[in-house]
Amino acid sequence: MVFVSVAYPGASPEAAEAELTRPIELALNGIAGVKMIRSNSLEGRSETAVEFELSADMNRAVQDVRDKVSAVQPGFPRDAKPPFISRFDGDNAQPVVFLSLLAPDRSARELSLLADQTVRKRLERVGGVARVQVVGLTVRQVRIDLDPQRLRAYQLTPADIAAALQRANTDVPVGLMSNAREDAIIRVEGKVRDAKAFGETVVAQRGPLTLKLADLGELVEREREPDSLSRVDGQPAVSFQVFKQQDANIVETGDGIQAAVDELRRTLPPGVELRLVHADSEWVKSSLDGVKRTLVEGALLTVAIVFLFLHSWRSTVITGLTLPIAVISSFIAVYAFGFTLNFMTMMALSLCIGLLIDDAIVVRENIVRHVALGADHHTAAREGTDEIGLAVLATTLAICAVFVPVAFMKGIVGKFFFPFGITVTVAVLVSLFVSFTLDPMLSSVWKDPPGARLARWPVIGTLMRATDRAMDLLHAVYERLIRWIFSARSWPLFLPVPTLGEAWRQRRLGALRLRSARITPRGIVVGIGVGSFVAALALTPLVGSEFIPETDNSHIQMNVRMPVGISLERASDKLRQVEEIVRAVPEVKMVSTNVGEGAFSGGGRNQASLSIQLSKPKERRRSQKELEGVIREALRPIPGIQLALGQRPIYVALLGPDPQVLEAEVQRLADKVARIPGITDLETSVTPGLPAYAVRLRPDAARELGLTPTQLAASLRAFVNGDVATYWTAPDGEQVEVELRLPRTQRENVAQLDQLPVAYARDGTPIALGRVAEIVPVVNPEVIKRQDLQRRQAIYAGVQGRPSGDVSAEVRKLVRETQLPPGYRFDVGGQSKEQAEAFTGVLMALGAAVVFIYIVLASQFASFLQPLAIMASLPLSLIGVMLALLVTRSTLNLFSMIGLVMLMGLVTKNAILLVDFANQARRSGLSVPEALLQAGLVRMRPIVMTTAAMVFGMLPLALALNEGGEIQAPMGRAIIGGVITSTLLTLVVVPVLYSYLVRGPGPRCCRPAAVPASPAPARSARR
Repeated sequence: MVFVSVAYPGASPEAAEAELTRPIELALNGIAGVKMIRSNSLEGRSETAVEFELSADMNRAVQDVRDKVSAVQPGFPRDAKPPFISRFDGDNAQPVVFLSLLAPDRSARELSLLADQTVRKRLERVGGVARVQVVGLTVRQVRIDLDPQRLRAYQLTPADIAAALQRANTDVPVGLMSNAREDAIIRVEGKVRDAKAFGETVVAQRGPLTLKLADLGELVEREREPDSLSRVDGQPAVSFQVFKQQDANIVETGDGIQAAVDELRRTLPPGVELRLVHADSEWVKSSLDGVKRTLVEGALLTVAIVFLFLHSWRSTVITGLTLPIAVISSFIAVYAFGFTLNFMTMMALSLCIGLLIDDAIVVRENIVRHVALGADHHTAAREGTDEIGLAVLATTLAICAVFVPVAFMKGIVGKFFFPFGITVTVAVLVSLFVSFTLDPMLSSVWKDPPGARLARWPVIGTLMRATDRAMDLLHAVYERLIRWIFSARSWPLFLPVPTLGEAWRQRRLGALRLRSARITPRGIVVGIGVGSFVAALALTPLVGSEFIPETDNSHIQMNVRMPVGISLERASDKLRQVEEIVRAVPEVKMVSTNVGEGAFSGGGRNQASLSIQLSKPKERRRSQKELEGVIREALRPIPGIQLALGQRPIYVALLGPDPQVLEAEVQRLADKVARIPGITDLETSVTPGLPAYAVRLRPDAARELGLTPTQLAASLRAFVNGDVATYWTAPDGEQVEVELRLPRTQRENVAQLDQLPVAYARDGTPIALGRVAEIVPVVNPEVIKRQDLQRRQAIYAGVQGRPSGDVSAEVRKLVRETQLPPGYRFDVGGQSKEQAEAFTGVLMALGAAVVFIYIVLASQFASFLQPLAIMASLPLSLIGVMLALLVTRSTLNLFSMIGLVMLMGLVTKNAILLVDFANQARRSGLSVPEALLQAGLVRMRPIVMTTAAMVFGMLPLALALNEGGEIQAPMGRAIIGGVITSTLLTLVVVPVLYSYLVRGPGPRCCRPAAVPASPAPARSARR
């Protein structure tokens, strides 16, 4: 995004729109790659933001914008300032660090001097800092309070005084004087050294009378009238809002700012405090540290699960070596691709930590099984790896097939998850390599010694025996269940059905007749599987949706809007009421308030922002979202304020030509949106304009006196707003404004302007403003908003008590049902639009992942039908996903959807192990039911081990015990729920579907004697 700002002092929003905004928009609209153009025309300036497509080259785009603006700049008004053009994105548009400078025992002037000359300059030198915005400064000023009566008596205007000051307060170079020995520079010095000396400046000569500045008004050195204020916990302060540069690392920038703050604290005078209000970098660092802890905790839990099942510390070491090797190898890939160890790459490793060890578990368990059957370690390592190799390769390639489309998703989501997909893919490929090379090699040479020492340990031995008993029970239950499923039982349904199969076999319609339908155990199992999928779809509306999970970062940003035209003093009093109520909340640690120009709220004196710092989540019972509701309700009784706490995900813009129609339609839509449950902090961009008056020069006065609007405006500007005539260089080097202005008591209402002298007749008679012009009240909008070359009005709203995605869906439905006049249209943006785009991309990636999985499985198993049985585990996982999200009160968001995509690769693992072994058993001569029973009994242990490893490896992620864990927790919860239910259902549903899809003897052949006893789990001596 590129931002263009042009200052136009004194211009109304209408003038800024007509003379600046429209020409700029028309010029920028022709640039290639432009996605959207938005603009604001305000009092005295024009702001235009150009959003480009993600595929656009931003360096070239910025240059194109500069070229287009330069082309139209000659047509700008003469008083317009040079355009300011910069590139920024959403992150860089927000401050990353909030600081405040307090000194109870020092004056506002002293505090401001320290803030401007010391703190600001030091912060601006920090690497990665783009700019530092200061709020609440008290600016030094030399002001001349003009006396209108004396000006009238001596026939002078403010322009005459300003010209005299400029002539007097200047140094003029003369030249260089040289001789044979040296050179010397000569200049005429006229700069005023002492501010009081301005009073001696000669302004005019009236006969023998010399008029000095002191004769025409009162000269005083004082502070400029404030246009903003800042407080921290009710104490006056100067606040700093630090913005980072484009593409700067937020953590490195934050560390640099923290180092600068520590340095400043050592050098500031006693009694002056530089307080850190909030730093986004601290939250990012805490979140990243939390993900690192989650990674370690998941690895330890995964290794513990492996030990409980294998009962051998040597087997655990052989299997667990995969984790550090895969993780460290992924670091190499992260470096090679130009990524960093950021939140996404670390979350990818944390999420797949239980997955990385799966291949090694399956290979090692199969080797141990062959050893238990009597093979030597070398033979067991070779034959065990060969036997399981196809299944392990298929499972790993299925996971890679899932993440290839995720890594190359389009849009901002694709940019976001590209490091995630690459990291996971590289890690699982390395784990596959290790499981096929290092693990068999170690298994062949590092034998398990005899003895059962670990089994005699009190706690460990008990857990090991409990694990064996649980596995024995699972084997017994599963064997009985499979025998029942493939038994010859059936039950009538009392539902007549045609004998289509018999008629097809005989190739004649005469064989078609009705018979009573019956259901077999296999039909019941298929019905349960289909029912689970239908139930998952039915639960989806109950789960709710949102774009990004809300996080508790212990910081609430609250914007307050007050009536237009409110004075700074009255706004300050109103904000004191707000501050007292907010500080009364026990969980609030600090409140920083900024009011007026330069505040983070971005508006004038009627807007303020409060930065509310909360205690850490572990130190309080109520969540940040609950506290936002508490604060909102506590402030509701205060009249005349509009609140906006936190983010407002609802944004709907209305575009069209007529401003009045836009205002009416937007207000009508806002009334309907307000009735949607969950809507809060509703606000429209339709606001009353500032109280304004137009001074209209009479035509006869213009003809007789030669008075122009420009001359009239110059005189009035000096009287009302002040006119900076020159600058005084203070002894400390500071450039101080010298301003001409009326005393405050003489410019409090518009009636006082009528008697001001604005011109003089030829005979010297003063002419008051009321004689040459009339002052009439006019409508002056606060801001004119535009989008895509059209006028724009919009509504903004927050969400409370419901998932934002559900509320957004109702808003979008309301928008679709609203009928607009011809030439008008809605544009739904904000998080609602981002969520729709992200979910569409994820669903497309999900569809591509399913296709890729089928291609991989079909090539691995050389069959078009067997992959269908394996992929039946995909829909079986959905019921677990929905139940897990519903129980944990999570939502369907971007991260849980990515978890769902990842789940598609994970849940096929168990089905692949079953089908691969069943194929081997059938090739050895077993029937389909016998092969499936043996596959289930033999593969039960690795299936349970890998499932437990994945569940416990992701458990720390799902619990979200660390700061910022709310973001990735839905991903872990979705995967855990899906893996558990998919494992349970896959063990029974996949065999049934396999029996339908492959050719072989029917279910009646499943005889007890036909199924060989499953080898007992390896329980050789361990140490």
